Amino acid sequence: MAEIAEGGGGHDKGGKKRPKKGSTRIDMTPMVDLGFLLLTFFVMTTTFSKPKVMSLTYPAKIEDKPLEKPLPINNGITFLLTKDKVFYYTGQFYAPGNAEGKPVTILEETNFSPSDPKGLRKLLADKNAFVIKEKIVLDEKLKRKQIADTTYERMLNQFMSKKEALKVLIKTDDKTTCENFIDLVDEVKIAQIGVVAPLELMKSEAELLKAKL
Repeated sequence: MAEIAEGGGGHDKGGKKRPKKGSTRIDMTPMVDLGFLLLTFFVMTTTFSKPKVMSLTYPAKIEDKPLEKPLPINNGITFLLTKDKVFYYTGQFYAPGNAEGKPVTILEETNFSPSDPKGLRKLLADKNAFVIKEKIVLDEKLKRKQIADTTYERMLNQFMSKKEALKVLIKTDDKTTCENFIDLVDEVKIAQIGVVAPLELMKSEAELLKAKL
């Protein structure tokens, strides 16, 4: 608090009475206490930023020998990565002369350019249109404060895990760089894809990739 100490008055040589002078001293102790109270308040009420990470689904490894029979997949897309190139096929993989008598799987090529209409970003957005449309609705509700942040995250995760949502499998050869893999995972995250599983490249897929190159 502030204190004013009054000094004594006196007379000057002319006999006139001089006014009393006061000295001001400010006590900062209450201000320090208030500062600590405000600091404690902000620390207790601030939401700390959480690390933004993307969870990947790793399948259990049953045996050491490479997987030769393709896993069943519903509404999925498989990416085959090599150095600076990315190929893909949708649905189930069928090798030449497969027992089911299905047409042989054909690899399509895409790229990492976000502005290319045939690029990876446009491809994933089209394939995962179900989740993206639902996300737009949730974004509008969150903007209007009709739902809380936690409800938004919970409902979005539910849509991302439904069977209508796109599932992504990623397979790489020995020439793939970490940059290629990270770029692909980033595009998958942008497309709001919830199920991502890195798998080993099958021998038949490796042969198909080699022929494409």
